Amino acid sequence: MSNFVITIARGYGSGGRTVGKMLAERLNISYHDKDLINLASEESGIHVSLFGKVDEQPPSRIFRKKNIYRGELFHPESDEFVSEDNLFNYQAKIIKDIASNSSCVIVGRCADYILKDYPNLIRLFIYADLETCIKNVVDMYSISPEEARKRIKKIDKERSSYYRYHTGHDWNNAYNYDLCLNTSRMDFETCVEIILSYIRIKLGNINAG
Repeated sequence: MSNFVITIARGYGSGGRTVGKMLAERLNISYHDKDLINLASEESGIHVSLFGKVDEQPPSRIFRKKNIYRGELFHPESDEFVSEDNLFNYQAKIIKDIASNSSCVIVGRCADYILKDYPNLIRLFIYADLETCIKNVVDMYSISPEEARKRIKKIDKERSSYYRYHTGHDWNNAYNYDLCLNTSRMDFETCVEIILSYIRIKLGNINAG
């Protein structure tokens, strides 16, 4: 079959990144997350630190209107070349290029919206209840439960604002996705098996290890 792409939006602490890596390994396809920042920097010539500052972050100007992504890029001569909007646009271009060239898993960064017209697209939302997320974050970073709670609420709020600014949609709305899975109620391996079964149903036979 032709290339297919799995996008994963995830609540902080839900294990969405872990699920993505496991899927990529099982399917023997590439996995993309923070490497998108470096690739966008190489493509544009804009310093990687600028991409890092706005990665999955809401716009710096609080009262700024939404800028729904439409695929445009500002040229180096433009005053908007290193704007937050253009940094997003270059990262989106990288996401499209990767999806066009090979099957892959892409985590976050509004990839589900950027690739919404892509024919073989599986859009996932991975979430968990707050207590599960707190436990996962405490175990991962060795911080207190209260600090984990604050971090989860802060990062999820940032991801939600970032998604709404660039897509006009609510980040945690099930209508945006093909499959939503609660990792509070299953281990990651079970989650992966459910996703693989769904992919086979939607796309037919795949090489899934």
